[in-house]
Amino acid sequence: MRDNVKGGALTEVTFFILLSLYVPKHGYAIMQFVEKETNGRLRLGAGSLYGAINSLLDKKWIESLSDDNARKKEYVITPLGKEITKQEIKRINEIVKIATRIVEES
Repeated sequence: MRDNVKGGALTEVTFFILLSLYVPKHGYAIMQFVEKETNGRLRLGAGSLYGAINSLLDKKWIESLSDDNARKKEYVITPLGKEITKQEIKRINEIVKIATRIVEES
């Protein structure tokens, strides 16, 4: 996953996974959330999803709520993950503000 930890852009997939985990979810529910919220534009395969989950766990942006033996592991966003998400929202809003200004001036 190519997310820049030092304030750079998150991948769209990472951003939507983090958003999905403001309410605890298992993997399949995360996939459903992302597909629904993007109107099918983003569809996560199991390999991509679990690779992203492992990376987010390593970064401590999400945590598992289930023990290691659970059939369906649930995940939730951490306070650090929420801070990263807020930074990304701010970054996106700044981009929209600049783009809107430029388009309206032309």
